[in-house]
Amino acid sequence: MYESVTKSIRVRVTPDYLEDQSSPDESHYFWAYTVEIFNDGSETVRLRSRFWSITDANGQTEEVRGTGVVGETPTLEPGDSFSYTSGCPLNTSSGIMLGSYQMSKDNGEIFNVEIPAFSLDSPFTARSLN
Repeated sequence: MYESVTKSIRVRVTPDYLEDQSSPDESHYFWAYTVEIFNDGSETVRLRSRFWSITDANGQTEEVRGTGVVGETPTLEPGDSFSYTSGCPLNTSSGIMLGSYQMSKDNGEIFNVEIPAFSLDSPFTARSLN
């Protein structure tokens, strides 16, 4: 589990390698990741958009931008949380994802919330520290 906090918005990510949807012999690896967003602050916020940077083990980076998450732009009142699960395919057995959400407050203030960097690692590949 990976977690970060920006302006009282806590983001927790849990990645999970999906062996049944991966084909290592064909250089196809797939992960699901569950994101939980908690409003630990005192103001209502709305998630407007997302930005992801996805880098595979070869250093190839793809950027993904879009409105909301999984077709929703959730509003979180103080104490509320929202969670969703999505997926990420890679051509390598490991990689890393990181990003941000653009949020807004009721008063119109726009701010970015960090999504913590998290590792995508196949449990069947040896890891080495650099």
